[in-house]
Amino acid sequence: MKIEELPESFDESLNISSPPNSSNTAPGPETDLLTAALNAHASSTPTTNDGTTPALPPALADIRHKTGAEILADLNTVPLFMTELEENDGIEALKALAYEGTPAEVAQGFKERGNESFAEKSWKDAKEFYEKGINVLLIEVRKRQAANKIRRKMKGKVAVEEEVDEEEVKKEIKILEASLVNRAACHLELKNYRSCTLDCGSALRINPRNVKAFYRCSKALLALDRIVEADDACARGLAIDPENKALKIVAKEIIKRNEIVAARKKKDLEREQRKRLEAFTLAAALKARDIKTRKTAQPPEMEDAAISLVPDPADPTSTLSFPTVLLYPLHLESDFIKAFNETEPLGHHLSYILPLPWDKNGEYTPTGVECYMETVTGGLIKVGRKVPLLKVLSEGNVEIVDEVIKIFVVPKAKAAAWVKEFKEKKAKEMGISG
Repeated sequence: MKIEELPESFDESLNISSPPNSSNTAPGPETDLLTAALNAHASSTPTTNDGTTPALPPALADIRHKTGAEILADLNTVPLFMTELEENDGIEALKALAYEGTPAEVAQGFKERGNESFAEKSWKDAKEFYEKGINVLLIEVRKRQAANKIRRKMKGKVAVEEEVDEEEVKKEIKILEASLVNRAACHLELKNYRSCTLDCGSALRINPRNVKAFYRCSKALLALDRIVEADDACARGLAIDPENKALKIVAKEIIKRNEIVAARKKKDLEREQRKRLEAFTLAAALKARDIKTRKTAQPPEMEDAAISLVPDPADPTSTLSFPTVLLYPLHLESDFIKAFNETEPLGHHLSYILPLPWDKNGEYTPTGVECYMETVTGGLIKVGRKVPLLKVLSEGNVEIVDEVIKIFVVPKAKAAAWVKEFKEKKAKEMGISG
């Protein structure tokens, strides 16, 4: 709460703006009202003949040298004087005071209401009731800790603990344990599995022999496929209560789920091994055919198109198939062939691709075009329509970049001019780079 102006009823005769032993001047821009008030109090306190001043009350002595801003900050931690909402044990304590009865009685009431909601399968409502009861008990713990801290501070090094009703504390702990286990049950129903395990862990720290906590923890861990941990929790529960039917059912579920998970892991392992075998076989097939390949830092998006062995990627006797792009540089158009087999000639694909729908002049026909591939040195090699793709690739003059073969297609009448232009452009690029 910021103090911006004095109330009309304020008694100006207090002269709070005057520091000790000074004239009555107005506070400076950096002097706040609380600091000025403390200074006025000091100046108005009578002194003895020997020049000493009576001791200030303890509360005022503690804040004697604090500024107004610091005092306001301290006051803001006290619920009665708070001007800002924040996480504060005092606020939670005031909330707890809104309920009638001792903390144990209040928490027990919330637990019973939670049980009623749980019986109606209102898992979320039940969780909220259990949570309120847990918070009431935790607030009580913090209050005791805070009180003891204050006593230690006031008594110096001599710690004076608050007298505690041991029976009441035992009752609170018992309710807290039950509320944690019950909230874990709600989390389990709501599929908040990690929260369930955390509540069970808290309950087991209170009571390491809580069978319900072991049961619900094992169920949650099983749902997370943490089989080993679920089995451990279940085994610990059965060690305490060997005839527990619920735990026996969970034990069977763990065995069944373990078989499923193990089978899935085995299948995943086999898939990974198969993938490695296919990659090794493909690399061996390319090397055996002396086909050069290269990958760039930014390969094009090809989805599932890639160099592969067909029909069996893991069989070295299979034939190679290549994704291929037919480029029409004179018209900035292209066609994509997903699988160009190494045994097939280019003419096979030209026969069903040509003529082209956008070719208004009829220049692109299976017998009216010339086809070229770029060599590793930046030149061009002519690709015959009847030559199998393997023969072109294995001659060592070309390379496949990013698993895609690129073939330039131009009309015969314009082929010579395009080839000349291509070579001049390449020569210029190589000259600039050199």
